[in-house]
Amino acid sequence: MRNLLAGNWKMNGLASSLAEIDMLKELTGSATCDIVVCPPFTLIEKAAEQVRGSHIAIGAQDCHSKPSGAFTSDISASMLCDVGARFVILGHSERRAVYHESNLTVARKAAAAHGAGLTSIICVGETRAERDDGVALDVVRRQLRGSLPATATGCNTALAYEPVWAIGTGLVPTLEQIDEIHQSLRHILVQELGEEGRAVRILYGGSVKSSNAASIFDVADVNGALVGGASLKASDFAEIISAAA
Repeated sequence: MRNLLAGNWKMNGLASSLAEIDMLKELTGSATCDIVVCPPFTLIEKAAEQVRGSHIAIGAQDCHSKPSGAFTSDISASMLCDVGARFVILGHSERRAVYHESNLTVARKAAAAHGAGLTSIICVGETRAERDDGVALDVVRRQLRGSLPATATGCNTALAYEPVWAIGTGLVPTLEQIDEIHQSLRHILVQELGEEGRAVRILYGGSVKSSNAASIFDVADVNGALVGGASLKASDFAEIISAAA
């Protein structure tokens, strides 16, 4: 399957930042993987216009589980589609920790995303304490089973394993630890979705950079990456993409 490289800009980026997307198009024109940039909501429409007809897709960082209603400040999946988004990140550890999103909430959001025609990137990952306590596998298995909606297929769903303790810290699990988690996630995907589960791309995220990307992509069942800070600069992101191409 083709690797998927998704850049999560988080709460970063003004209109001037869109120049990085133009640069990314130039630097990755020969890439053989799928590339997604997820800017803040304010830039999605302009970014989608910018990449129209190119090899880059635009995604969002969250959506609501309802199609419309009295949900001040929220964004529905159909609204995202309306302005050109094709992907949406759901259940990121920051959403789970800061906004107390449950697995059920993530599953409902993913179902809404699928219903609107978006591909969901569902995030799972353990904390440092959970890793130290030896329950990392139990945590990510529980998150996956609880966050995966019945609407999930190999075409409309990707999974991102992001150990919370590795996000923005410079710390990275060993290749053996990544392999263990990804193999377990693949096993559950096949249990839950049958053969469709083999087609779901499992990304790794958490302090991915050009110096470690190639070795991470060599791990079985690592089908790309969800990249945070390193995706803000086109030159940095392009180096990671080249390692996956």
